[in-house]
Amino acid sequence: MPSTEDQLVGQYAPLVRRLALQLVAKLPASVEVDDLMQAGMMGLLDAVRRYQQTADAQFETYAVTRIRGAMLDELRSQDWLPRSVRSKTRSIEQAIHTLTHRLLRAPAESEIAEEMGVPLSEYQQLLEEARGVQILHYEDLAGQGEDAGSALDRAPGDGGAAQATHSANPLSQLMSKGLRHALMEAIKALPDREQLLLSLQFEQDLNQKEIGAVMGVTEGRVSQLRSQAVARIRAALAHSDWHESPGETELHALL
Repeated sequence: MPSTEDQLVGQYAPLVRRLALQLVAKLPASVEVDDLMQAGMMGLLDAVRRYQQTADAQFETYAVTRIRGAMLDELRSQDWLPRSVRSKTRSIEQAIHTLTHRLLRAPAESEIAEEMGVPLSEYQQLLEEARGVQILHYEDLAGQGEDAGSALDRAPGDGGAAQATHSANPLSQLMSKGLRHALMEAIKALPDREQLLLSLQFEQDLNQKEIGAVMGVTEGRVSQLRSQAVARIRAALAHSDWHESPGETELHALL
């Protein structure tokens, strides 16, 4: 007879694959889904062994946190987004922020390229390279100042406790509402085309090929527009007045 541990692993293995596919769709082509699935299975096994049933923590919710945490640890170990790419994306975000305040509107691609002092084609190539940049990274939420440690460096076993504590803390819930409000305002300020793209991806759950068909552009162009939308959002959040560190549940929803 299979043990309860084996039964849970078998039951939730499809969840690992689903989470891996969702995550890899937002990452550079160099990231292998099999690597994420392997890390996710280790996270699932860890969740099975550590889980203690309580009234306010269902196993699947706990498992998702552990699985995604293991996948993100694997991405960090692979250094999937080089420092050079992060540096370039920060330059894009700074140019967008400067132009938005100068023009009092969302700048066009050609204007951003001119502000950065590069040809439009080079700017679009930078957007393509920045495909893996997310709206928020763990590093953005780790705190302010040079001495602030990365949230990625927290002990792996802290995930479930952190989630339960956050859910039970009204102050934390209020603070994460502030982050969500800032995020919503940043999305509302996007050009219509980029708002449509994000809606098709996150609300309609379309893949890149399907989005391209709806918008009448190539898959490569979809990738560029998504990177530009993310850069605009990150630029807006970087200069907004929220200063909180959300819990694991909200964090994973933003990645």
